Amino acid sequence: MYEYKFVTIPVGALNGKPKEDYQVIIHNHSREGWRLHQILTPPFAAGGQALMMEIIFERQVR
Repeated sequence: MYEYKFVTIPVGALNGKPKEDYQVIIHNHSREGWRLHQILTPPFAAGGQALMMEIIFERQVR
């Protein structure tokens, strides 16, 4: 069985860049035993631009 953790990062509306360093977030969670499962960037703004990205981590339940 696995457990999942969801981390949401806002994306700049004008430049489209994440407002936090997602690589640091992934490395930090990896040290805690989490494995990157998926990154989603659902479209929310006009024209389909993502306003956030969601990082999904998983790890086996101990």
